[in-house]
Amino acid sequence: MSTARRFVAGVDSSTQSCKVVIADPDSGDIIRTGSAPHPPGTEVDPEAWWTALQEAIAAAGGLDDVAGLSISGQQHGLVALDAEGRVIRDALLWNDLRSKVAARDLIAEVGAADYVARTGVLPVASFTAAKLRWLRDAEPDNAARVAAVALPHDWLSWRFLGYGPADVSVRGPVLEALVTDASDASGTAYFDPSAPGYDLDLFRIAFGAPAREAAGLPCAADTDVEAESPDVDGDGDGQAASAIILPRVLAPNEAAGHSPDEILVGPGAGDNAAAALGLGVTSGDLVISIGTSGTVFGTTDLPIADSSGAVAGFASADGGRLPLVATLNAARVLDSAAKLLRVSHDELAALALASRPGADGLTLVPYFEGERTPNLPDATARLEGMTLANSAAENVARAFVEGMLCGLADGLDAVQAQGLEAGRLLLIGGAARNPAVREVARDIFTVPIDVPEQAEYVAIGAARQAAWTLSGSLPDWSVELVATLHPRPSRVRQQYRFFAAQTAAQQTANTVSPGHTTSETTSSEPSMTERSSSELSSSQRSSSDQSLTDHRGSSGAHASVKG
Repeated sequence: MSTARRFVAGVDSSTQSCKVVIADPDSGDIIRTGSAPHPPGTEVDPEAWWTALQEAIAAAGGLDDVAGLSISGQQHGLVALDAEGRVIRDALLWNDLRSKVAARDLIAEVGAADYVARTGVLPVASFTAAKLRWLRDAEPDNAARVAAVALPHDWLSWRFLGYGPADVSVRGPVLEALVTDASDASGTAYFDPSAPGYDLDLFRIAFGAPAREAAGLPCAADTDVEAESPDVDGDGDGQAASAIILPRVLAPNEAAGHSPDEILVGPGAGDNAAAALGLGVTSGDLVISIGTSGTVFGTTDLPIADSSGAVAGFASADGGRLPLVATLNAARVLDSAAKLLRVSHDELAALALASRPGADGLTLVPYFEGERTPNLPDATARLEGMTLANSAAENVARAFVEGMLCGLADGLDAVQAQGLEAGRLLLIGGAARNPAVREVARDIFTVPIDVPEQAEYVAIGAARQAAWTLSGSLPDWSVELVATLHPRPSRVRQQYRFFAAQTAAQQTANTVSPGHTTSETTSSEPSMTERSSSELSSSQRSSSDQSLTDHRGSSGAHASVKG
């Protein structure tokens, strides 16, 4: 490695913004950082991501001293390209739930057990396969133009390598140069992480057209090439040159090529897989990340096939598996509480800490955006158990914090049910800085919780992957801890489970329609929504048994995340 180019860069192109970290490849020390915002919404023009990447790189002082770079990004988003490499329509993001019916239809057509056996996941509205089905049915003219399908990090890597529409790129619209990695591909619902490889039949079922993996361009990314694709022989099974191109899946530290500026580009990763790399997650570590979405995940070599759909059996960025539970309602729940109570986030934390475990009987079921796990896309949030005695701001504040964390605790149970052991939890994300979140977590989780120093672990993980791609060996980077939290027994989760089960049952009853049986519409709900607590006091149970009007809210609105 030349002294002029001795550092590595990692990119986190998330829902809200693009972050760039530049690090020493040996120690992992952060040299400098930069960021730029993304536009809000659940569908976004990918050009906004490209612009933000350039701005974030500039804010980080440029890449003149960078030898390697990897890009991680939000998962599941649908980037549809035409034959000229142009984006056909705004990308549908993971939090766009208009494809909820499409997801149910895919499960009905393939069968839940078969789907999980083939991909490790059960389709929900967030996944790319469901979005493809929606595009096919809702926008047939756009669907007819699709020549390639990419994910956000795939498209950004392709652009950074110099490809794109002829009028805006150095190397032109070479779709065969599209690349991805197993961690991000495993979030499409047409990829088998145990193979690993695409399940092209599932793609055809989803979109109604054949697909094939990009042939790749050996060494082409290291030189300026003509914008034409190599010949691909057809074999009559979706492999013809006219089939829709899916990005070539790279090995965990396989280079995608060099950028026009001679920067080696790593394979990149899905955001949670990159975070696991950045945190140095090993067996016995389970991560709880509280950002725009909430996630619970860990790394394992165990096969993951949760037939309930609660746990997605994604691939990790290091060649293993990354079982993951995701919730749509995480840090935004705190935003909602602050807005409702007309306080700052610091004041919200103080209020919550002035209450006590259980919030004097108040319980929030926090499905403000619908929910992905459990799979209740039309659900709305409920504040339950309110009486004249407990209707105080501090109890409301604590109920919001507890509800958010209880949803993640149920996710932790589901991940552990797949065979993963929890020796410790790692609490990360913007909301992990909130003192009330840290304190209330002690009442809800049952194993020690380490809080790492606040850092951009997704981007750091991408930088660590870039260093791995450069050197051929995964470097050992340390992670500083700022707190260790010890659990204390409480009854908060029992109280929460009762009301969450009521909400799930009511939503299930309201979403059953002609042509869809209850099993079809709820096949991806985890059993945790079916449990209720027999330990609630009679007064709590009495208040919770009152009938409630069902407000069939739509979800997908974007909100900012604050610590």
